[in-house]
Amino acid sequence: MIKPEVLPLEIPPIMNKTSQQRFKEETELIRNIQELLKRTVKQAVNQMQLNRDHKQVCEMDWSDKVETYNIDEKCGRYSNQSTNIQFHPSSSKFEDSASTPETWAKHSHDNIYRAERERLASVNLRALVDNILHDTAEDLRLQCDVVNQAFAKRCEELEDAKHKLEHSLRKTLQEIGHQEHNIQALKQAIKDKEAPLKVAQTRLYDRSFRPNVDLCRDAAQFRLISEVEELTESIESLKKKLLESEQSLHNLEDSRMHLEKEIAVKTNSLFIDRQKCMAHRTRYPTILKLAGYQ
Repeated sequence: MIKPEVLPLEIPPIMNKTSQQRFKEETELIRNIQELLKRTVKQAVNQMQLNRDHKQVCEMDWSDKVETYNIDEKCGRYSNQSTNIQFHPSSSKFEDSASTPETWAKHSHDNIYRAERERLASVNLRALVDNILHDTAEDLRLQCDVVNQAFAKRCEELEDAKHKLEHSLRKTLQEIGHQEHNIQALKQAIKDKEAPLKVAQTRLYDRSFRPNVDLCRDAAQFRLISEVEELTESIESLKKKLLESEQSLHNLEDSRMHLEKEIAVKTNSLFIDRQKCMAHRTRYPTILKLAGYQ
């Protein structure tokens, strides 16, 4: 009789494994155990059939011997005074199919030997089945504990990542507020410099209509030109800073949207792992139930 081998189910350390990898290992372990149990069930069914066959052989042999015993007992009660005796001339011949004491004893011994062999095989198979159920139940329970630990660790990592993202989001929102205030200040500064620029340019424009020799490049003319150049340069610098600030604000808005999306993903992942997966795993069968005792 071929015994099914219990699969070696080594559980590696948890440190370098993710919860997804642990779950795949558990799934593969369950498949392997299912295949082992299917082979064991098939072997048990075959053994039960052998037991039934040898039980039938033993019952038939026992029935024949009971009938033979009754016949011999009946023959032993015959006497010369018996009223149910008569002549049977052909009965003194040996039957062709008759056995000898040696073949009769061998036949009986073989039946008993085969029946005892199958009985012992059944005892051994029951012990093996008990060991397989016990070992596989322990392996499943250990792997379940490892997966639960991986889930718990993953939830802690997700929680920590979510908190860090939320902290970054708060800082980003603060930066957005500061940048919006800065943009408003820059726009106001540009607006504040536009009026002096208009004044200086208007003065230059009106002075360009001075007649004849009075159209002089005097100190006021040079100062007005210098003032226009300074104001123009200042406004251009402010506009450049405004563009940079608006681009920075756009980048901050993109970062905000990305952070909000990541926080939503982490929140959903936490809900799936903690509220759904781990809640289902709290109903994981006990070792006794896995071993078939309930």
